Amino acid sequence: MLENILEKIESLPPLPQTIEKIENFRKKKNKEIEELVKIIEKDALVITTLLKISNSSLFGFRSKVETIGRVISLLGINFTIYMTISETFNNILTTDLSPYCINTEDYIKASNASYNLVNLWLGEVDNNLKEEVLLASILQEIGKFILSELIVSRGLFKQFHEKLELGFDIVDVEKELLGVTTSQVTAEIFKYWGLDDNLSNMIRFVDNINMCTDKYKQKSQVLDVVKTACNPYSLLSDSSVEKALKKAILYNLEVETLSNVLKTLQSRLLE
Repeated sequence: MLENILEKIESLPPLPQTIEKIENFRKKKNKEIEELVKIIEKDALVITTLLKISNSSLFGFRSKVETIGRVISLLGINFTIYMTISETFNNILTTDLSPYCINTEDYIKASNASYNLVNLWLGEVDNNLKEEVLLASILQEIGKFILSELIVSRGLFKQFHEKLELGFDIVDVEKELLGVTTSQVTAEIFKYWGLDDNLSNMIRFVDNINMCTDKYKQKSQVLDVVKTACNPYSLLSDSSVEKALKKAILYNLEVETLSNVLKTLQSRLLE
């Protein structure tokens, strides 16, 4: 099964120039909004997505956001960079996500919620940790695009779909039917594309924390909590939030702020 997955990953197209430009921009010490606007303005789909995200209930801005410059001013340079990278990946990985009982819009909502959760939670607790895991929190689920294709090609759609609808944990279902998890596949995708090793290393063991090295353990634990709460199949549901809080307690992570932020995001989602 792993060989099939690696073959599918190796058949992916190379990263577009947009990502190279964004990566070069991201590494600069002095970042100018105007330069970022010029990079993004060349991608109409990214513009549309960023405006849609900015005007969603998860952010709750009072007035409509209508320009990329306004997006960056309100949400910050880093967020715009992260979401541009995420949207570019989504354009490359276009497989139907129906085996996971979700669609692309559900996936994007979960990515947005993940960003907000990390930003609001760790922004109050550990800003350095926040900056390290933000991008990973948005991108850690892209392995589902590869696995969805494999589920269909292997004739596992009905079995996989039914188990999720019966309430089985997604990671457990992946391990049982595929022998590999979303986090492992995401890490392999990033490795293939030559992205930062830190990014793939903190994601690789999110579904198997016990195998994680001490260097990345806390980051992987945070990502696991975020992934649990912002599961696109049951985004910020009471059940998902409860599981996330239990994991945070188990990992000895900060819980009080986390709990308050989760309540806030739940309220925004209902608006």
